Amino acid sequence: MSASGFAKTPKPPYYAVIFSSQRTDGDKGYGQMADRMAELAAQQPGFLGMESTRGADGFGITVAYFDSEENIRAWKRNMEHAAAQKKGREVWYSHYELRVAKVERAYNFATSQLG
Repeated sequence: MSASGFAKTPKPPYYAVIFSSQRTDGDKGYGQMADRMAELAAQQPGFLGMESTRGADGFGITVAYFDSEENIRAWKRNMEHAAAQKKGREVWYSHYELRVAKVERAYNFATSQLG
């Protein structure tokens, strides 16, 4: 993730893994694991970036960008990631949904800062 919170993605096409989740109450080690998963994801072949946010009500969305479906599948099979997924189902999430999408077009806007 970049300092501004926006992932620096290449020109499309690429893929987005969209993880929407509702957290259970209490941290229970979640924060540390979330940091580790972000670190681990960034080391995966084909990883392009990530954007993540969570509201005070516990609802969050994380979007991870990859260059191919094969690299998404490889990330899903990562042993440490699989262990975190299992703990997520058992402890951290009351509900989640995962979607994989192909990004075919991307646009952006940013105001320029005048000194």
